[in-house]
Amino acid sequence: MRVGFVGLGTMGRHMAANLLRAGHTLVVHDVRREAAAPHLAAGAAWADTPRGAAEGAEVVFTSLPGPAEVEAVALGAEGLLAGLAAGAAYFDLTTNAPSLVRRLHAVFAARGVHVLDAPVSGGPRGAESRKLALWVGGDEAVFARHKPVLRAIGDQPYWVGPIGAGSVAKLVHNCAGYVMQTALAEVFTLGVKAGVEPLALWKAVRQGALGRQRTFDRLADNFLPGLYDPPAFALRLAHKDVTLATALGREHRVPMRLANATLEELTEALNRGWGERDSRVAMLLQEERAGVEIRVPPPAIRAVLEADRAP
Repeated sequence: MRVGFVGLGTMGRHMAANLLRAGHTLVVHDVRREAAAPHLAAGAAWADTPRGAAEGAEVVFTSLPGPAEVEAVALGAEGLLAGLAAGAAYFDLTTNAPSLVRRLHAVFAARGVHVLDAPVSGGPRGAESRKLALWVGGDEAVFARHKPVLRAIGDQPYWVGPIGAGSVAKLVHNCAGYVMQTALAEVFTLGVKAGVEPLALWKAVRQGALGRQRTFDRLADNFLPGLYDPPAFALRLAHKDVTLATALGREHRVPMRLANATLEELTEALNRGWGERDSRVAMLLQEERAGVEIRVPPPAIRAVLEADRAP
């Protein structure tokens, strides 16, 4: 395919290089022309503007720092909208605001151009090795039609849902990661200050129930199906454990902000009379506050997990 690519930074330069390796005709643009030197040497063409990268392209990709840059590249006087022809597709690989990609979708649709959000996950190494997930929101038929070119960028292109759904999934993923990062820093400083050698502590917790399971797979047990009875581990026991951990923090003068917030959550759930239900029943409190009910049929969950285990 004839492909335009705008944004040759930490991630974009590798993704653009992989498009070239896959045999696509590539036109590139970046605010720094020197960033394109390896691509030009490998056979890509240079465009002085985003519009130039879009002209004649069947599909265009952007990989940019954030929403402000995407809006400027997409809608500027020399932007993508001015260059893309009806029937072309525009995939934004940026971690972006869902509201912006939905607005771009409407603006470009008026010109007959398909917009899909396709943020990626895998980091620079994944971008280079093509071990990269692409979470796509937009028209499913357009996604399916462009799956071969998406596979040149990453090995796991996945259609999440309508426009904006890919960006929502990426924000959920990244925010969860940084919340867990903060929690791990909190509890590991507790463990070390309480007298356990860091490497020994790390080796120990990696072999526990949490350490052996993929992070998001834990949602399949209770939260997604909404099943909290019978308990695998009772709420009253979880409340006891977190009470002991926060007490240890006070003993060693370790700030435990997240742990104390968690204890408040477990206490509220306990006061609902849920002490003998599964400890994860406390997650229902957030469903109530958010005004959303999450219930996924267990057979659908099993099908996803079994597909992952298939050779």
